[in-house]
Amino acid sequence: MDWRRMHWRRKVQQVFVVMLMSALLIGTLAVPTSLTAHADAPLLTMEGENAELSSELQVVTQIYGQPKPGYSGSGFVWMQGSGTLTFEVTVPETGMYSISTRYMQELSPDGRLQYLAVNGVTKGSYMLPYTTTWSDYDFGFHKLNKGINKIQLKAGWGYAYLDKFTVDYADLDPLNVQPVLTDSQATPETQKLMNYLTEVYGHNIISGQQEIYGGGNDGDSELEFEWIHDLTGKYPAIRGFDLMNYNPLYGWEDGTTTRMIDWVNNRGGIATASWHINVPRNFNTYQLGDFVDWKEATYKPTETNFDTAKAVIPGTKEYQYVMMTIADLAEQLQVLQDNHVPVIFRPYHEAEGNGGLNGEGAWFWWASGGADVYKKLWDMLYTELTETYDLHNLIWTYNSYVYSTSPAWYPGDDQVDLVGYDKYNTIYNRYDGLSGVPNEDAITSIFYQLVNLTKGKKMVAMTENDTIPSVKNLTEEKAGWLYFCPWYGEHLMSDAFNYPATLKTLYQSDYVITLDELPDLKVNQPNPNPSAVISPGNANFDKEVNSAQDIPISLTLNGHQLTGISSGGVNLLSDEHYTVSGATVVLKQNYLTTLPLGQTSITFHFNGGNDAILKLNVVDSSVVVVPPDSNLTIQAYNGNTSASTNGIAPKFKLINSGNTAINLNDVKVRYYYTVDGEEAQTFWSDWASVGSANVTSQFVKLTTPVTGADYYVEVGFKSNAGTLNPGESAEIQGRFSKNNWSNYNQTDDYSFMATGNQYASQNKVTGYINNQLVWGMEP
Repeated sequence: MDWRRMHWRRKVQQVFVVMLMSALLIGTLAVPTSLTAHADAPLLTMEGENAELSSELQVVTQIYGQPKPGYSGSGFVWMQGSGTLTFEVTVPETGMYSISTRYMQELSPDGRLQYLAVNGVTKGSYMLPYTTTWSDYDFGFHKLNKGINKIQLKAGWGYAYLDKFTVDYADLDPLNVQPVLTDSQATPETQKLMNYLTEVYGHNIISGQQEIYGGGNDGDSELEFEWIHDLTGKYPAIRGFDLMNYNPLYGWEDGTTTRMIDWVNNRGGIATASWHINVPRNFNTYQLGDFVDWKEATYKPTETNFDTAKAVIPGTKEYQYVMMTIADLAEQLQVLQDNHVPVIFRPYHEAEGNGGLNGEGAWFWWASGGADVYKKLWDMLYTELTETYDLHNLIWTYNSYVYSTSPAWYPGDDQVDLVGYDKYNTIYNRYDGLSGVPNEDAITSIFYQLVNLTKGKKMVAMTENDTIPSVKNLTEEKAGWLYFCPWYGEHLMSDAFNYPATLKTLYQSDYVITLDELPDLKVNQPNPNPSAVISPGNANFDKEVNSAQDIPISLTLNGHQLTGISSGGVNLLSDEHYTVSGATVVLKQNYLTTLPLGQTSITFHFNGGNDAILKLNVVDSSVVVVPPDSNLTIQAYNGNTSASTNGIAPKFKLINSGNTAINLNDVKVRYYYTVDGEEAQTFWSDWASVGSANVTSQFVKLTTPVTGADYYVEVGFKSNAGTLNPGESAEIQGRFSKNNWSNYNQTDDYSFMATGNQYASQNKVTGYINNQLVWGMEP
């Protein structure tokens, strides 16, 4: 199959649909709405009081005698503990549409639960956030059928005021991802696979299937694959493997590595691998290196006394055990790399489980220490495999969820190439009220939530699943999953999970890529062209207003093409951060001024050969930084870089670069910002190397506001925090919010760091010892 021809055909179809929709809008939309012909007007605007209301709902203009001005129309709907609001919308074509409401909810700071249903099918539960002003809430993207559709909002916990509803065409992400791997030393085969994945992403879906591991199916690892071939005449393009049996407890050779080499090199397929690595059930009595029967090993946190929080602390027994597991894994990955096999690698998967920041919903031991420990564990694995073991044949895949806490688990753009989601909603978590039958929902809303997790920078795949969504749902809803990969056994072959007729249609459709349709992904000859070169390789940038200038970079391409530019794992945006003209790239000063002071690496990526790196030294000659006579250096970055947010998340690292110890009880750190609405505030130490219980905080309002600040939060330490010895560092991962959860605007905050996701010296965060300024510059 030529997917480019397929994409061209779909583009023609899209243009026709747009023309048809424009014509239909004039003559077929008949809804009780405010509807105009302007191109930028919503498809539908419905006043709440004009909807069909159940008897429990009231149309009012005030609550308990208190007017609520600012509503539109003649009033608003007061939803209390029960009730259902219903309205209809006519749409010209089946597809994805956004549904939102203008509301107020001033009862519960924790939010109030409501249910949204489309055409009689519940689409999920939604928590309307606390707000004392009229605000907008987005229910996400939902599939509407051509013609009339019924939309209902039903009270869960209720108690909200509903002003109006809006339905409009979904503004879907274009799903254009650059083929830039986090590992700049990726093998040629790995880069070629990444190039292919980004080419098909958003245009087709790649078929996949998980094999059984450990000699299951009476040793027949081909059972599921032959079953698919007998049914459809096709084989899946991706084969899922598990490297769990290579472990230091009961490890044995089950042939997984050999089958991976055969699948890629002899059958022309793509390999993905998870890693159900186990720990001893009784880790307290376990001696490192001892044999442990598989029955006495587990991956469940409820079945072991293994302390995951200690696994990220060098020198502990837990840390040493994890290093042993990585060594066993690396041995197999080295065999694969030596045989030129790239792997879509999915370690430490499904971490968050049932949700929560502290591991309370964890299904696996690697998540029981919570989000911060998990990210450190991921960093250990990434660093060990890429740096210590020199393995560069991996496309790093992170399993995410779509809970409100899920972004906190994300390891970061600099260590994740692909985001995965494991769909199991045939028995649980389905909204259509059915049971015992397949659920062919494309879960499109979840897909686009995961796209938004990385602002569209990473591809999103269905890395495990039960029912495969139907082609009809996938294409109509524009659910751009990169691939699907059903679990083995009944998850694939039982009629309760997959209809055979649907599978046959799926595998034989032009939209689904099968094994026979993959291009040749091997790299038989080394690239004869030398790598591209940039000039200069080192540069200085001064933030001072009269000195700040664009930086031109000359490219010697040597037959290659520039595919992207990144810094700190963040992709720069063409035309916004830089421009390209011929063989010259110009880095714009408006981007360069956002970089932290000190040295920054900017990486130029090409479609072949090695990356080129610009070493950029950023200074600000207008700033006189207090010299760190105390030998205290403060590094920082923001964990949340959204312009508007209800939580500011500064992270600090204090370093003693001197020769004498520093008493932490004498140290204070200040972060300056604008409060954007006077409210009481709360600070949390999510994690601190000296223990969060030893961290203090206070909010201080400036007597005279200055540019970028009318408040600062001061972080200090209790006496139990101890001392910071020469060469040591202390880390605090903080977070603060207003008690009513209203938003801050970070863009004008003095100490806000808009770019970067790792520690760098920050002179707009100030440090004090015994109340004397020793680091940074006050605003």
